[in-house]
Amino acid sequence: MHAKLEITPSSASYKKLITYSCDLLKVHVALDVVEQMVQGELVPSTETINSILHACEESYEFNLVRRIYPMICHHNLKPNSETFRSMISLNVKIKDFDSAYSLLDDLKEMNLMPTASMYNAIMAGYFRKKDVQGALMVLKEMEQANVKPDSQTFSYLIHNCSNEEDIIKYYEQLKSAGGQITKYVFMALINAYTTCGEFEKARQVVLDAEIPVKSRSEVKSALVSALASHGRTSDAIIVYEEIKEAGCNLEPRAVIALIEHLNSEGELNRLIQLLEEVHDPDYWMDGCCRLILHCVRFKQLSSATDLLKQLKDKFKDDEMAMEYHFSEIFCQIATTDPPDVQIGLDLLQFIKDELGLPPSRKCLDFLLGACVNARDLKRAHLIWKEYENAGLPYNVLSYLWMYKAFLASGNRKSASKLLSKMPKDDPHVRFVIQACKQTYTIPSLQKERGFEKDRDTLLLHKERR
Repeated sequence: MHAKLEITPSSASYKKLITYSCDLLKVHVALDVVEQMVQGELVPSTETINSILHACEESYEFNLVRRIYPMICHHNLKPNSETFRSMISLNVKIKDFDSAYSLLDDLKEMNLMPTASMYNAIMAGYFRKKDVQGALMVLKEMEQANVKPDSQTFSYLIHNCSNEEDIIKYYEQLKSAGGQITKYVFMALINAYTTCGEFEKARQVVLDAEIPVKSRSEVKSALVSALASHGRTSDAIIVYEEIKEAGCNLEPRAVIALIEHLNSEGELNRLIQLLEEVHDPDYWMDGCCRLILHCVRFKQLSSATDLLKQLKDKFKDDEMAMEYHFSEIFCQIATTDPPDVQIGLDLLQFIKDELGLPPSRKCLDFLLGACVNARDLKRAHLIWKEYENAGLPYNVLSYLWMYKAFLASGNRKSASKLLSKMPKDDPHVRFVIQACKQTYTIPSLQKERGFEKDRDTLLLHKERR
């Protein structure tokens, strides 16, 4: 529009364009606008750069930090401590710890001092990859740099403790350092105690008088999540009911934990009630899909279709999210032992006829995989036709699944015929074909010829598989 009207954009116009792009998580577009801005000899504010970094976090475009930092250096932009914290965090999330530490070294050139939050981002990365020694090394580096650990530092340390002695040690260090006992510290204590199997001590944490009144429900929700995640679902339900009796609501994350771990067949009504309490759309979608998987597991088709309809009604404009979660549902069917292919076909028919949505390639691939595991060639033929009905050309993966379905059911003639149509240029494809032959054909031939499978023969076949 500016080009058509032959108007040079102002700093305010650029800022609005960048803000709009970031709100839509169109980070590449935002960066392109920044490049145009600096070429026009206008300098984006630190706030603008930070908003782009935040959008990278939100959109999972972590790799863009490798474009942003050179741009900051090349155009002499003015980063602040938050800019560096965000860039360190992004580098850690792509597991580039060398670049994260390099940013710490570059702080001096920018006349900035390292902060605890910068080191915390690196420590969190080490804990995510289960590298406890790496995380403890960060603590020593903080001491060498004269950076005092803050409440967040001790929250990470406590959360990842594997024994009660370390929990007490870090909690005492936090108090002696005069650190604030935040809600995150209480949550870390709960998670650490449950990890150590000290469930009663975890319950005692929520009784601490120092927990701010406004945070009590959140801390109790953390207890529900922790107990459910460690197999103490009955205890988690008791705490959940206490929260409800107090007139408070369970945090969405805790609801998801309950839905995930309440695995008995008679819990469907309770799970539906839990889902109704979730108002955050992202958590609701997650919970709904977990609940559909619960219905599939216990063959409750009508409840599964009701939930699918709700899912479609709420997120009809987000096709990518719908496709992802549908794929998760069919993946569950494929990996269930034994797989129930019929419930998968029933769900597929419902999605087509009632929801008016075409099946994705992933859904059909998973259903073919279920037929392989169930050795169900009849239904495999039905699913094979669905690719053509959906306008999806057969690819290498669909050919491989059907080839395995033929072999698994003992129809080697049809398998050979399909193999002749399959592209075999890729060495990985040839490897899979050979593995399929060893897995399915050799045992079938031996059975037909009446060979006795003694102990040594069985061991040989296990090695080949």
